[in-house]
Amino acid sequence: MSIRPRGRRTLAAASALAAALSLAVVTPALAGGDAAPRATGSPAHATRSARTASAEGSLPAAHGDPRDVTQRVADFYGAYIDTVWDGGEPSARASLKALKAFYLSPAAQRKVAAFEAKEHADGVLFAQNVPVKWRVAATGSGAGQATSRVTLVWSDSRRPQVTRIDVRSDLRTRRITDLRPVR
Repeated sequence: MSIRPRGRRTLAAASALAAALSLAVVTPALAGGDAAPRATGSPAHATRSARTASAEGSLPAAHGDPRDVTQRVADFYGAYIDTVWDGGEPSARASLKALKAFYLSPAAQRKVAAFEAKEHADGVLFAQNVPVKWRVAATGSGAGQATSRVTLVWSDSRRPQVTRIDVRSDLRTRRITDLRPVR
C-alpha cells in the first residue's frame, strides 16, 4: 500500500501539532517552581527572545523568523548561553565552537578569540560568568548592516548587575560581524 503525498503532509502536520502541544504542556512545568536554582537559564526558557502569551493567556509561546537578523542574534545568544550554562556536558566545548562558526563571520570569530586569549574571559559574553537572563532588541540598520543590543542580567536579585553588548550583523549573510561591550 502506498501513501499519497497529501497523506504524508497531513501526517507531518499532525506530528508537528502533537510536538507543539506536548511542548506547551511540558514547558510551564519545566519553567516554573523552585525545583532547581538553574531553572531560569535552562532550555525551558525559550531560546527565542520573543515570548508571548497564548490565546488562553496562561501558556508561554515562542516565535521566530530565520530571515530576521535580530532574531538570529537572539537565537545565537540563547543557544550560546544555554550551552555555557551546561558547560559540564562533554559536548559543550564542541557545541560552542560550532555555534561561533555558524553565527559569527570569520573576522568576528578572530576578534572573539583574541579577546579570550588576552582577557581569559568569554569573548561573546565579555565575562567569566554566565548570565541568568538575556534580551535582544534591534537598535538600527543601514549600509547593509543591522545593530542589535544584547542585555545580559547576571542575577535574580532585586538590583542585578546588567551589561550590554552591541552586535552588528550583515543583512545579506545574516552573520554577526562585530560584538562590542557597551561602556
